[in-house]
Amino acid sequence: MEFTYASYRALLALLRERGYSFRDYHHYGDVSRCVILRHDVDFSLERAVRLAELEAEMGVGATYFALLRTDFYNPASQRGAAALRRIQSLGHEIGLHFDEKAYGPELSPEELAQAVRKECGMLSALLGTPVSAVSMHRPSKAALEADYHIPGVVNSYGKTFFREFKYLSDSRRRWREPVLDIVRSGAYDRLHILTHAFWYHEAERSLGETVRGFTSSANRERWKQLEENFTDLGSILREEDL
Repeated sequence: MEFTYASYRALLALLRERGYSFRDYHHYGDVSRCVILRHDVDFSLERAVRLAELEAEMGVGATYFALLRTDFYNPASQRGAAALRRIQSLGHEIGLHFDEKAYGPELSPEELAQAVRKECGMLSALLGTPVSAVSMHRPSKAALEADYHIPGVVNSYGKTFFREFKYLSDSRRRWREPVLDIVRSGAYDRLHILTHAFWYHEAERSLGETVRGFTSSANRERWKQLEENFTDLGSILREEDL
């Protein structure tokens, strides 16, 4: 499967053709065949918005997991919060992408649950809506095996969604299994599919091209941020000179 918007549309169409109902982490038990679409927002809220718009065009809902503790974007900024609200307005759910490594030494299950609930509360306060689902960012082996139960919060890596559903992921821009063939086979009644909006474009790009494009665009993004806070920035540095 290519990492293009056309290929992703084809995946969604194939899921619908094979009789899968699109569900979230809270409402999936009322159908015999379902798929949960999950997106971890690791680097770019803008790219997440683009994929959310595509899904909305196809009448599909998904869950977008946003980081609070990251150097790549700020969900508390005006632009960051607007991007998350835009995703919500398209009918999608916002969940918490939790980075356990940001807390230093390994957390006990109790400490992790407390930290997750605290961050869910912070993200909920920013959005003005409940945040009741979490995915782990770069989860440790212990986190994958722990089956954490967090009061009031659905753990996407819990046993139900990580073991009882067929889990498919494009992490690091590589499908571990042939996702289209698996969907086409209809061999599994419950699918849990993780994709990262960061990898998808109009035309196919390699891993290196995607990363280089992101770092290049970061310079222009930083210039625009400076322009909003710097009088006559163009007299010092023009955007076209970047």
